[in-house]
Amino acid sequence: MTQPISLLICALGGEGGGLLSEWLMHAARLAGYPAQSTSIPGVAQRTGATTYYIEVLPTPLSALSSPPVFSLNPVPGALDALLSSELLETARQAALGLVSPERTRVFSSTARALTTQERMPLGDGRLDSEQLMQLVNEFALKAQLWDFGEMARANGTLVSAVMLGVVAGSGLFPFERAHFEAALQHSGVHSAASLRGFQQAFERVQTGTALQAMLQDEDASPATKLRSAQLQSLPESVQDMAALGHARLLDYQSAAYADLYLQRLREVMALDDASYSTSRDTARWLALWMAFDDIVRVADLKSRASRMQRVAAEVKAQPGDLLKVYDHFKPGVPELAALLPQVLAAPLLRWHAKRLLRGQAPWALALKVGSHSVLGLLALRALASLKWLRPYGSRYQQEQADIALWLQAVRRGLQQDPALGLALARCGQLIKGYGSTNERAKRHLQHILQASSQWDAQAVDQAREAALQDEAGTALNQQLTALGAPPLPVGVQPLRFVRNATRVNKP
Repeated sequence: MTQPISLLICALGGEGGGLLSEWLMHAARLAGYPAQSTSIPGVAQRTGATTYYIEVLPTPLSALSSPPVFSLNPVPGALDALLSSELLETARQAALGLVSPERTRVFSSTARALTTQERMPLGDGRLDSEQLMQLVNEFALKAQLWDFGEMARANGTLVSAVMLGVVAGSGLFPFERAHFEAALQHSGVHSAASLRGFQQAFERVQTGTALQAMLQDEDASPATKLRSAQLQSLPESVQDMAALGHARLLDYQSAAYADLYLQRLREVMALDDASYSTSRDTARWLALWMAFDDIVRVADLKSRASRMQRVAAEVKAQPGDLLKVYDHFKPGVPELAALLPQVLAAPLLRWHAKRLLRGQAPWALALKVGSHSVLGLLALRALASLKWLRPYGSRYQQEQADIALWLQAVRRGLQQDPALGLALARCGQLIKGYGSTNERAKRHLQHILQASSQWDAQAVDQAREAALQDEAGTALNQQLTALGAPPLPVGVQPLRFVRNATRVNKP
């Protein structure tokens, strides 16, 4: 080769993209090859990324009679390799034409850092990662896609060290592995941990099985864990989503609860058409609804070892650092009554409602728990162990009744029109949040289900989209009026009279 080898690196703020480019330039100097690096600064937040462009001439400096001329920017269609730490950035570069199916090899992390536009909608505003990976595979000569960030966290290092191992293992540049390792050690940045991450990434890329491992990992994929007769009897288009839902509910409650999920799903599939699109949407939203958040679930998630590891990674705690984590809880009457049987919860909730109608503040118990301590962790694990009590609680019974009403509406819609059944299944998207947000969402859903008996699929979709626009239901009321349906019932709001503290002295 007489032309420079070109590499474009895409990294988010704080991931060490600049450090990675310095490592590569240092490795080039150690190997004795001419190289040049340029960068286009972005921002440290998720609204943008910083790109680093590197060119290396595969001719040793000793064999050159004059210094080479490098390009300052990547040229669309002439890029040899793209290395990215975030999937959407990879897809964005492919959409810009920088990735060529005839030339460009792509090495990208499947990790996602949600953009501001993805976080803003009340509904699920995330871009589909499967579609992003499909786009990358379509436009790349060869693509290896897996989670760089997970490998970095497992080895206690920066993602840039893993990305350096990817470049070294790919054989893109004519450097020896020792040159990369020497550059890494020269920086002195977490050298031992960085070398572990470098080595693991190097070996993974060398095997050439990154994509196959991601799709066929028998140990990590919930779908493969559930290769039972029950799952195999489901349509192929529903199996992956049903496997994820089953695994989630198995972790949330029990095997019997997960089997109830499959039973409910089969009742919908029995009425679905050959596409099973309604069943797939039902599988998704049903699993999320059945795994509703309560104090037991919160305690379980906050006391897991993976959570402490994630916190340590976020604050960049080093070995030997003292890390203390305090969790603040403020359970009120609804949260405590949720675990009590209906006969005990009803009078407690009535007392709570009377307090609110009198204009009094809701009662809550403020707690500060040090989850890093033995006593704090034991308290959280003790609360998490109460999942066996959940099916006897009033909240559980009410949630199951609400779920049954929604599934009944979905089945009724499928009997009338497959499109109507799909629209009603997608209304499960409305159920989200906790506390008052969750209660409002369920009221909106119940109102839509009641009115849907007179609607077609288009009207249901319009009502659902309106309900996702704001929590107060203003847009939904406008849409209900346009569809000729009654508006949302006005909730009872107490009137509070406050004595004026300032007194005017009259002469």
